[in-house]
Amino acid sequence: TFYIGFDPTADSLHVGHFMALCLMKRLQMAGNQPVALIGGGTTMIGDPSGRTDMRRMLTREDIDHNAECFKRQMERFIDFGEGKALMVNNADWLRNLNFIEFMRDIGSMFSVNKMLTADCYKTRMATDNGLSFLEFTYMLMQSYDFLELFKKYGCRLEMGGNDQWSNMLGGADLIRRKERENAFACTFQLLLTHDGR
Repeated sequence: TFYIGFDPTADSLHVGHFMALCLMKRLQMAGNQPVALIGGGTTMIGDPSGRTDMRRMLTREDIDHNAECFKRQMERFIDFGEGKALMVNNADWLRNLNFIEFMRDIGSMFSVNKMLTADCYKTRMATDNGLSFLEFTYMLMQSYDFLELFKKYGCRLEMGGNDQWSNMLGGADLIRRKERENAFACTFQLLLTHDGR
């Protein structure tokens, strides 16, 4: 069982998402179970990876609308029938988290020194506006997603674009620390570099 996350920041998937869906389809055809994770919770924070500015804040209604659009589009490519692929939304476990409990349970597993060396933050830290605390917590939330999917579905592999490498390692390490189990990350090349080439 493996997963790929899709944050619904717009009402349509783009060609980069299509690359991920092609990978999911191939692995499903080879007998593996894909989990398509819709980021209804993480989209409320916004992934700073490869960004020079903060993402526009969307309302819950906009995010939920976009998530529904993503679901309809994904169903054209991936078989979500009985016993096939799963589609889950991290809003189900992230939107109602207790901040204090989350920070004690999950935040205590992360080293700020190590997080600051992550590629997903470097571009933002080099800008005049810097990196907001809001965006800094994104790695914890994505890592928590991996832990939740491991506990609920036995998911041991997260896949995604190579801009997600640091976030993926955070999740694999969290599973190792909390569950004493192995988990893995695998990236694929992005269609465009961070500067649009």
